[in-house]
Amino acid sequence: MMRGASADAYAATSAALTGAGDAGTVGRDLFGVADLLRAEPALRRVATDASIESEAKAGLFREVLAGKVSELALAAVVVAVSQRWTASRDLADALERLGVVSVVQSSGGEAGRLEDELFAFGQVVQDNPPLRDALSDPARSREDKSRLLGDLLGDKVLPATVALVQQSLSGSYRTVGVALADYQKVASEVRGQGVATVRVARPLSDADRQRLADALSRSYEREIHINVVVDPDVLGGIRVEIGDDVIDGTVSSRLDEARRRLAG
Repeated sequence: MMRGASADAYAATSAALTGAGDAGTVGRDLFGVADLLRAEPALRRVATDASIESEAKAGLFREVLAGKVSELALAAVVVAVSQRWTASRDLADALERLGVVSVVQSSGGEAGRLEDELFAFGQVVQDNPPLRDALSDPARSREDKSRLLGDLLGDKVLPATVALVQQSLSGSYRTVGVALADYQKVASEVRGQGVATVRVARPLSDADRQRLADALSRSYEREIHINVVVDPDVLGGIRVEIGDDVIDGTVSSRLDEARRRLAG
């Protein structure tokens, strides 16, 4: 979450991305610039040094990035380095976040499918310890991890999903799973939706899923995108998590409550 000067700088940079351009390409270009800033501390310090004239910083980045990124991405970076940032790391974080927004926008009418694919792959990583270990192994290069993900995803998912999954390897988040969860939240925000994680003992039918989504949307006065996790430990009933809100109507929670009362 950007605060203070960084929030204003993020807004100004976001406004610079309103021009015409290939959103997918712009997003990947912004990822590349964010990665560059994280890899080059000296360049990052120059970019966020308020004592250096904005025109000088803009000229430097035009020289460094000319011909390497799209015109729209370059224009956004020039605006970004001309702003004041609360912390130097905020610049790279902001460019990555705007890159995610651009990639989500590139999925067009399939943004809902993008959210589902990000969630599904996050579950695959969570439920597969060897894969999780391989993606977090510091001895493996990012290129090696990227090839592994490419082999797993192939052409089975949207290009936007591939771009975001690959970006989750950047190291800007604690784990790949955390990155994917945050990217999905951004995707929902772009669509003006909330996200609910629903835990059930058995898969929901399409009709039940739609009824639940409709009920939650009415309660929260906004559309709610549902992620369903099948968890036999809940025994029966349903548990819904939306942000900090938890609605727990599972059999397991009621049994736990009964045990606590008996023990008390």
